Amino acid sequence: MPKTIVITGASSGFGAMTARALADAGDTVYAGIRDTAGRNAPAVADLSAYATAHSVNLRAVEMDVGDQASVDAAVKQIISDTGRLDVVIHNAGHMVLGPAEAFTVEQIAEIYDTNVLSTQRVNRTALPHLRAQRDGLLVWVGSSSSRGGTPPYLAPYFAAKAAEDALAVSYAAELARFGIDTTIIVPGAFTTGTNHYAHAGHPADTAVECEYDELYAGIMDEIPARQASMSPPDADPAEVARQITRVVGLAKGQRPFRVHVDPMHDGAEEVFNLGDRIRAEFYQRIGFADLLKPAGSS
Repeated sequence: MPKTIVITGASSGFGAMTARALADAGDTVYAGIRDTAGRNAPAVADLSAYATAHSVNLRAVEMDVGDQASVDAAVKQIISDTGRLDVVIHNAGHMVLGPAEAFTVEQIAEIYDTNVLSTQRVNRTALPHLRAQRDGLLVWVGSSSSRGGTPPYLAPYFAAKAAEDALAVSYAAELARFGIDTTIIVPGAFTTGTNHYAHAGHPADTAVECEYDELYAGIMDEIPARQASMSPPDADPAEVARQITRVVGLAKGQRPFRVHVDPMHDGAEEVFNLGDRIRAEFYQRIGFADLLKPAGSS
């Protein structure tokens, strides 16, 4: 049966690719995009044109993940249109570049809001519907930076993605008895094909940033260049969308807990595999092995 899906942060990058891939697979996809009538109007027009050209059920929905009222309205619209919601994809995020000390506390809070608190806003609105159905799927788009090789000057983003991952892991167990599945997608660094670096934020405290430049001058240009040199020439960010689409199409309980899409192989997969194994063994030791799979799994 086709699923009803909402994906956050779908104006560009992984989100836009995934929205199209899922629609192509036959699902009803709501692409969560903020400021649909303003700054992101071109993205909405592109999405609409794609839906028409490919005869797929792909729709933009106004959703600012930083605003609870906007999130509530988006989910209400989806339920009103379709009568249900099957899959929630947490994709919205924002990268920043610069020495950690040069970011103000307010900036750090904003980064956490976009990358972490946004998922809580969406969950608190969407999960009551999934729990009532005793069925559904949460897909969290994380980052290999949570556990793998972590170059400098990306600390606020890395910290936020690590927090998101910790939240996803806990949610997985707490939703299992409601029949809700969880998969964490772990992209590595893609230096082309997305706008992560181009749209990255920068520190507000330029005086401190300049002091770091005395010893770290040019490092913000060197990091993506060196990452690019480690990636194979055919590294394709669309593989993230393909993997999400594959996971959504699998049966409940057959979906992998974590999927790595890391052309650089920065080491995250090995560390995550160890952590996930220890988690599973611990749940078995304390008698909660049922929390490792959603209720009603085949």
